[in-house]
Amino acid sequence: MDAADEGELVRRVARGDRRAFDELYRRTAPWLEVRLRRRCADQDIVAEVLQDTFLAVWRAAGSFAGTRTSGSGVAQGSAVGWLWTIAAHRLVDAFRRRARKAQVPQVELMPATAPAAEDEVMAARIGQELEQALLALPSEVRAALRATVLDGLSPREASVLLGVPENTVKSRVRRARIVLREALS
Repeated sequence: MDAADEGELVRRVARGDRRAFDELYRRTAPWLEVRLRRRCADQDIVAEVLQDTFLAVWRAAGSFAGTRTSGSGVAQGSAVGWLWTIAAHRLVDAFRRRARKAQVPQVELMPATAPAAEDEVMAARIGQELEQALLALPSEVRAALRATVLDGLSPREASVLLGVPENTVKSRVRRARIVLREALS
């Protein structure tokens, strides 16, 4: 393997020689990576392009132009030039993919629309029913509900405000919720 040049290694790869592929990679990957890094600072893209390049070499080694011979029997074309051409095309493809990802349009949210007429009617109806149900509550029950729900006080704070024991506030709020649930269902 050491005596074979890169062109011969590519021809062996075309015949499915895995050892030739490993040797070609060992010889050319460091050089190819340096050239790619000169053109792209993103390490992930360079690694991806390098991998894609050698995958393409494995798959398409039979199409290597260096397999042709001139009239004198000497191979035409350079294997490392062929490798660089593949890598350069893969790098351009990676740049294009990155540009497409950057240009993905942002989804614009629709402006808030006015509620449907049916929703407004239902809200008004429920509001009226809630108002009627609240008015039907005894005043001390309504006061306990207002203090805990509307004012956001704890039962202890509401008991101080209303001047009744804490458990009385809790039972009044519970009674108010039962009455309201029945009135609105």
